[in-house]
Amino acid sequence: MIIGRAVRNRSLRAKLSELRWISVCTEAQVNGKRVAALWGNGDYGRLGHGNLESRWTPNALLSSAFDNQSLREIACGGAHTLFLTENGRVYASGLNDYGQLGVSDDRAYITEPLGVAGLPKEIVKVSAGYHHSSALTVDGELYMWGKNSNGQLGLGKKAATVLSIPNKVECLNGVTIKIISLGFEHSIAVTDKGETLSWGGGQSGRLGHGHQSGIFGLLKSDSEYTPRLIKELEGLKVKNVAAGMLHSVCISENGSVHFFGEKAKKKLGYSEASNNLVPSMVDELPYSEKAACGGYHTCVITGGGELYVWGTNENGCLGIGSTDVAHSPERVEGPFLSHPVYEVSCGWKHTAAISGGNVYTWGWGGSHGTFSVDGQSSGGQLGQGNDVDYIKPTKVNFHRHVKTLQVSCGFNHTASLSSDLFLELLKGE
Repeated sequence: MIIGRAVRNRSLRAKLSELRWISVCTEAQVNGKRVAALWGNGDYGRLGHGNLESRWTPNALLSSAFDNQSLREIACGGAHTLFLTENGRVYASGLNDYGQLGVSDDRAYITEPLGVAGLPKEIVKVSAGYHHSSALTVDGELYMWGKNSNGQLGLGKKAATVLSIPNKVECLNGVTIKIISLGFEHSIAVTDKGETLSWGGGQSGRLGHGHQSGIFGLLKSDSEYTPRLIKELEGLKVKNVAAGMLHSVCISENGSVHFFGEKAKKKLGYSEASNNLVPSMVDELPYSEKAACGGYHTCVITGGGELYVWGTNENGCLGIGSTDVAHSPERVEGPFLSHPVYEVSCGWKHTAAISGGNVYTWGWGGSHGTFSVDGQSSGGQLGQGNDVDYIKPTKVNFHRHVKTLQVSCGFNHTASLSSDLFLELLKGE
């Protein structure tokens, strides 16, 4: 009886979600606005829906949450989300234990998007790490806030370990930043000249600076408290970077992929692979365009729209039809043989990609491993209506035909931006 009631409640929520999608999407078609949808673990309000409920399918956010502004970008962090509007304003929701929301508020979490304080200029890009956040201004200035225990905010060794208000990275004055990516406790940026900088915790070599020996040969701290040029990449113009939990990836303008940090662990009974302390080229890949890093896995999109993956494969997060670790790049096939992949994003142990305007997800569904405050399953980050794992790319149902432009994976939640809705919406089909 209780199970039957739960199923009916889930079915009712799904129907309400569909009606909400139709309403929001029709508004977007008429007004030319992008539609935001979030799903997965709802703890601390990271989904921005005004409550702590988890969602197993995409749930749209009304544009009224952002003063009726269309959204430009969404970035999912550990347990928080950043929203960037077309007019350059940043909003945030979710966990705020280290000030990662930047809202000048002492609340532990916020369930609805709230404007980020202290950003004086128009913002064009946002990035969210596990406990820290960043914003890039229209003229390439970098602002950061949140947890700073390992220097991941790049503000120097004397900076506080927690900053709840955006702070300009002053040591980059005169340097124009074009790209920023935040990982677990480190950050990577690319300048307008294609130079690559990294800072924060350097565990496993994820900063790419190699070993640092101090006095009498003793190992110094592996943290960098201000942005430092990666010397091994000097002379190489970088166009894309991605920061994961303990590793990082850079892609040069000539399409070569460079990896540094923790390699995939070998199976039980074998020794672990040594870490890459400085960037090394991944030879097995064709000309590449974009990269994404998860907890312990990596995804790369080639110039032809092919998706290659490698790393640990817990819960099937590589999407190759098994849970076997991949020590070298393997192509993800399935639906991506028919349509090229446009964008990819990695969570801790789940992955999302856009192909043919559709969102596909795979990996950890949430049924194994829970981080919820009330002990319930953290599931739903795949948007498939359940919390089971998927080892192959599976299309997410948005109830109506939408063209998705961006997708972002957090630790165990996911967000997307969609637009260009088909006219069937207005016909009521």
